Amino acid sequence: MAEINHSKPHAILFPYPYQGHITPMVNLAVNLASRAFTITYVQLQFVHHAISEAHDGVGDVDFFVEARKSGLDIRYTTISDCFSLEFDRKLNMSEYWEGMIRDFPALVDELVGSITRSDASAGAFILVADTLYSWPAAIAKKHNLVNVSLWTEPATVFSIDYHLDLLRENGHLPYSNGDNRINYIPGVKSISSKDLMSYIQDPDAVPVLMKIVVKAFEQVKNADFILCNTVQELEPECLSALNLKQPIYAIGPMNFFSDLTKTNVKKSLWAESDCTQWLNSKPPVSVLYISFGSIVHINKQEIVEIAHGLLLSHVNFIWILRTTDALPVGFRDDVKDRGLIIPWCNQNTVLSSPAVGGFLTHCGWNSVMESMWSGVPMICYPFYVDQPTNRKLVVDDWKIGIDLCDGGRVTSEGVASKINMLMRGKSCIHLREEIKKVSKMLRNALEMDGSSQRNFDQFVDDLRAGLYSRMEDIGSNK
Repeated sequence: MAEINHSKPHAILFPYPYQGHITPMVNLAVNLASRAFTITYVQLQFVHHAISEAHDGVGDVDFFVEARKSGLDIRYTTISDCFSLEFDRKLNMSEYWEGMIRDFPALVDELVGSITRSDASAGAFILVADTLYSWPAAIAKKHNLVNVSLWTEPATVFSIDYHLDLLRENGHLPYSNGDNRINYIPGVKSISSKDLMSYIQDPDAVPVLMKIVVKAFEQVKNADFILCNTVQELEPECLSALNLKQPIYAIGPMNFFSDLTKTNVKKSLWAESDCTQWLNSKPPVSVLYISFGSIVHINKQEIVEIAHGLLLSHVNFIWILRTTDALPVGFRDDVKDRGLIIPWCNQNTVLSSPAVGGFLTHCGWNSVMESMWSGVPMICYPFYVDQPTNRKLVVDDWKIGIDLCDGGRVTSEGVASKINMLMRGKSCIHLREEIKKVSKMLRNALEMDGSSQRNFDQFVDDLRAGLYSRMEDIGSNK
């Protein structure tokens, strides 16, 4: 058994194919590798192609070359998702995910089998998969892998999904109209039904979303370990309640996790514009950053109203907009140098600029964490999945943001009013004070003795102990 004990464990990582899930998984790969784990990072082929095109303009790039140069044992491979590169996965989301649920597990099974057979020197194997996949528990059991689930959203959302049975028992799933208070989910403060995730509020809008969640949470209840991209101090009651069910470790904010190893890995799905020079020309806290993430499709009327609101507010702004067709005629000329409209950027770099004073966001969890890290208060305009619940945390619980339209229609006057409130009003002083406290909390969590660092250390220790125990059992049964 001494030989097994000293062999390097081999972790096989499967990220979910969206930017908000890829970034935490890449950073987790780097940090596990820095703890003497062998890593095989498995990228979907279309994601590999998109990142390659964004950064190098060529179709075949190994994203961990620099990490290996620093001595980390990270291997990289790709896997098909059963669809062609040309297939529009956003436009045909339901078809895509029905296919992924049906066909993808067999490809994972084949690849995992191949990896485990080919590395005879590994002490043991670990499967690290995004929680939202429908197959990890089954694959882990078949190949005798330790099953680690990575949850890239807040613990509050995890707990609500974990307890869908309670929502059904209490008549809140299927959702009924009205503003009902839900106060029976372990660790979750009283929450309005209108603040639940979109697939619970309207499960028929995109039925495959609820199907994904139901299958995923059937699987995660068999996980050996759960990693959560949050901070212990942000959601202590929720994490404590979940830990009574299964071992869960708050190790966020994982967007900044790779800072611990100082290893840079390209992971953006789109080419990034450099805003540094433009930002450096603006006064402190004078710029509003606007981005609705990588998935949200904002309609043309909303774009027009936001544009007119920006004109009325006279604020400096950076607006991430993939297509500018819906902008009012002459808008660019009207805003002149006080507005920068670009298709994509390095969001962390922009938010950390002293010139940025506010963030108009869809409340995707990565965006929320990055805004909190940089101490930038938010105007919240959630669309779907976890975003309504994230909004509740930001505005109602942590008091570090305001709502764009309070559930009503977006109007130019309302946009201008909320921008002025965030950037210039008396309320902005309180928001800035509160988010500075939260920013310090997040940064402290990743310090040497911070909660996230301690939790990650504990996870690695517990994982190694579990691996050793498992290999002892296998050896005794031979």
